[in-house]
Amino acid sequence: MSSPIEDYALLSDLETAAMVGRDGSVDWLCMPRFDSPACLAALLGTRDNGLWRIAPAGAGRCTRRAYRPDTLVLDSEWETGGGAVRVTDFMPPRAQFPCLIRVVEGLRGAVPVRSELRLRFHQGRVVPWIRDTGPGVLAVAGPDAVWLSTDTPVPDTGGPVPGGDDGSTVLDFTVHAGQRLALTLAWSPSHLPRPPAALDVPAETALKETCGFWRSWTAQCRYTGPWRDAVVRSLITLKALTYAPTGGIVAAPTTSLPGRIGGDRNWDYRYCWLRDSTLTLSCLLRSGYREEATAWLDWLLRAIAGDPTDLQTVYGVGGQRLLPESEAPWLPGYEQSRPVRFGNSAAGQYQLDVYGEVLDTLWLSLRMGIPMPARVWGVVEALMGHLGRHWADPDQGLWQTRGPRQQFVHSKVMAWVAADRAVRMARHLGRDGPSGAWRALRDHIHREVCRRGFDPGLGAFVQSYGSSVLDASALLMPALGFLPAHDPRVQGTVRAAAALDEGGFLHRYTAGDGARDGTAGREGTFVSCSLWFADALAATGRLHEARDVFERVLAIRNDVGLLAEQWDPVAGRQLGNAPQEFSHLALIGTAFALSSAPSRSPRSPAASDRRRSGSPRAPRSAARTPP
Repeated sequence: MSSPIEDYALLSDLETAAMVGRDGSVDWLCMPRFDSPACLAALLGTRDNGLWRIAPAGAGRCTRRAYRPDTLVLDSEWETGGGAVRVTDFMPPRAQFPCLIRVVEGLRGAVPVRSELRLRFHQGRVVPWIRDTGPGVLAVAGPDAVWLSTDTPVPDTGGPVPGGDDGSTVLDFTVHAGQRLALTLAWSPSHLPRPPAALDVPAETALKETCGFWRSWTAQCRYTGPWRDAVVRSLITLKALTYAPTGGIVAAPTTSLPGRIGGDRNWDYRYCWLRDSTLTLSCLLRSGYREEATAWLDWLLRAIAGDPTDLQTVYGVGGQRLLPESEAPWLPGYEQSRPVRFGNSAAGQYQLDVYGEVLDTLWLSLRMGIPMPARVWGVVEALMGHLGRHWADPDQGLWQTRGPRQQFVHSKVMAWVAADRAVRMARHLGRDGPSGAWRALRDHIHREVCRRGFDPGLGAFVQSYGSSVLDASALLMPALGFLPAHDPRVQGTVRAAAALDEGGFLHRYTAGDGARDGTAGREGTFVSCSLWFADALAATGRLHEARDVFERVLAIRNDVGLLAEQWDPVAGRQLGNAPQEFSHLALIGTAFALSSAPSRSPRSPAASDRRRSGSPRAPRSAARTPP
């Protein structure tokens, strides 16, 4: 059985990622890209679906672990009866092909160590052909080849040994204090020769360069508030989820980690959502990462090229539109949570809010002086032309429900955002021709949302017209500029959000027949929704409560500072795909918002660090509010 979700740490080379547990096992690895088929998939099944474990023989979870400061280099240490050993895991930023390097170092005494590699190509299904190459081992199946080698001969064995019928490759050795051994796993297309760039660079050189890369990058961070460690760790996570060749940022490196253990809320998040556009750009720009923000904007413009009215909710890392969803019956799922899904049919859903997200992103880019091609104005006009005809249509909403289309209030608010930002861009660029019609549309949508989306009995905005379901997305209204925070309807919505609370964290929406999301069972609370609540509390003057909510979120990060999509307050565990981009974006934003809030100086974040050794935390922002 795979480890708890919070036991996993992230490794990345800015094109793909690995998930390594506290027991030293890499249980998830896709090569060569985030969205490629997995070659290690024990995370969604068993050891027979692929893993690479390095740990002292017979040992369980490590004694302690931490990322090296301001890097994505992970140190895990085990204390045993015979001594102590450290395993350092990292993925160097890509030169040509991906590689994962694991350095075993003796700290004290003499410790027997075992490396066990079980490669399973094509989503944990295909056992490759494995042969001894002398300096290492080569595994081949179809288009994939993986090479495993060591940087020095291993006493007694000389190197990794293919292990027979079970398709494993095993290396047993004893490491003494002061000794070290590096093992490198490198992928290449099977029709090409051995990848020298990945296998021939000394591990110590690669380690030094990788640490230098991350520390140089994090040194650019402009956040100086009391939660800097948390913000930096979240920014590193966002960078790690970036597909460097295109600038696209995936929502998570994993698929099918469940929102409910044993349930079917299992989705593939290895893609890029337009929903995240403005917040991504805002967080990167506020933090000092203009190059990454510009790359994300460039990805966005390429992704929506073609007919700009035909927007999807989600695209591939290269901007591809076809993300066919399929199921993998050979994988039993994380803790028997079936089905395991690859691809995401949300790409074919109709979701109105993306028009607001795109135009909000373009407006923010314009305000911040990011150069945009002249054709962007044509995109604005085309998007607004489509929205003018279809803003009143029902859709699947922010949460991409798989039930019937509805008149979601948040979708209408984002249609208002689209019209509002288009008006602002027209004024900024001196193109006032169409802005009169856009201004009229903006005002019309605003009146309708206030009339049909607000429930006087509840004193709050609801999820959809005529519904009594509360939805956390309504907490975004002041940040989006739809209504000021002092408006009684906003204040009432913030008070009503208590109905979404469970154990100090917020669900996306109230459960029941009214919330027709097309999926069975109750899910966990949503990390991002809890942070939106903190933002709304701060905006409405309840700063002490806002910081309490924020501290609670910081306290549920795992030992290396990572957040999944959801939190189960009853079982006290993370749920959903991890680490989740949306959670870390929200964390960064809230840190900025609370750090700049006019009040007494924020409480020290030390209390929320007591459960943690060396991990960072972060917040979310109201930076989307137009000036």
